[in-house]
Amino acid sequence: MVLRVAVVGSGPAGSSAAETLVKAGIETYLFERKLDNAKPCGGAIPLCMVDEFDIPLKIIDRQVKKMKMISPSNIEVNIGQTLKDDEYIGMCRREVFDSFLRNRAAKLGANLINGTVHKLDIPNSDNEPYTLHYADHSQGDIKGESKTLKVDLVIGADGANSRIAKAIDAGDYNYAIAFQERIRLPEDKMAYYEDLAEMYVGDDVSPDFYAWVFPKYDHVAVGTGTMKVNQAKIKHLQTGIRNRAAKRLEGGEIIKVEAHPIPEHPRPRPIRGRVVLVGDALGTVTKSSGEGIYFAAKSGRMCAETIVEASNKGQTIPTEADLKRFLKGWNKTYGATYLVLDILQRVFYRSDATREAFVEMCADVDVQKLTFDSYLYKTVVPANPLKQMKITAKTLGSLLRGNALAP
Repeated sequence: MVLRVAVVGSGPAGSSAAETLVKAGIETYLFERKLDNAKPCGGAIPLCMVDEFDIPLKIIDRQVKKMKMISPSNIEVNIGQTLKDDEYIGMCRREVFDSFLRNRAAKLGANLINGTVHKLDIPNSDNEPYTLHYADHSQGDIKGESKTLKVDLVIGADGANSRIAKAIDAGDYNYAIAFQERIRLPEDKMAYYEDLAEMYVGDDVSPDFYAWVFPKYDHVAVGTGTMKVNQAKIKHLQTGIRNRAAKRLEGGEIIKVEAHPIPEHPRPRPIRGRVVLVGDALGTVTKSSGEGIYFAAKSGRMCAETIVEASNKGQTIPTEADLKRFLKGWNKTYGATYLVLDILQRVFYRSDATREAFVEMCADVDVQKLTFDSYLYKTVVPANPLKQMKITAKTLGSLLRGNALAP
């Protein structure tokens, strides 16, 4: 036999999973309802992803080497002085980035289906296939032609509103709302953002997250995010970031407005039988930084690697127990990262006073180096004991100051 796997959703998670599966000779079907989809996203990727996922430089719009953290009172802290000459944060447009990953998987042998999966039939036994009901849009028809596909295993990579998650009763999760405007600036204003990104914090731009101005190929992405409970305020918060960055955005033209939900923690039941969730469908976005692209792609690849190993490269059908090894490995590798970032968000994003203290702390060179090393390479390089003590003291001092200033 040859294992048949359907991957629903071709963002970084789905495409990375599909690529890994087809390289192992597994029959793979990759579904995408909208091939020109442009997800609202800051579009930042860490340096390690470029090599690890073989991302060509032509896909990267900007190599950001400088960042500004801007406090509620508009105190600016310049970050990036610890970066080496060859280090940078990559800035991408998701429609370009996702298309590249998707097409690469297809060229390697994944069966790319331009279709919307509407329903998943769950079999009654371990030996029966899953049946996907979908609308095929390959002829350009929005409604599409109704079709079905039988497979042995399903990977749900279909985002925060995942239909695959609903089909297996994976449970709900809290989610944030990202709202973003793409703004084309005059040349002199765009030159300012050539290799610079900005992050703004404050209740006026987000009560529980941050706002951003990230440079892209010929425009900047200006956006904010907030929890679902504040969804009604999202346009007001977007006005806040537009006001805070007003001088730098003068003469800009809005060329696109976009919004999208972002999961805030993993779903409670992401595996059922031979169905497993990855990426936003699973809930891999980090707290505090809001990073999602790398972790989505990594979750897809790690899930697929587990399937390849458990199936002996597609010769047998993995079980639910086999798939759970993926989550065990995921939590072992990244559990501490998610915990630390969750704590940072809870501690420093709860008031403007603590945000002021947080931005102040970011001015410290040792804090910057530790932060960039962990972000760029996804490994925390231990500081020497004296520097570690200094960072700890700086953190405690900032916390005390923030609490003292809090109303």
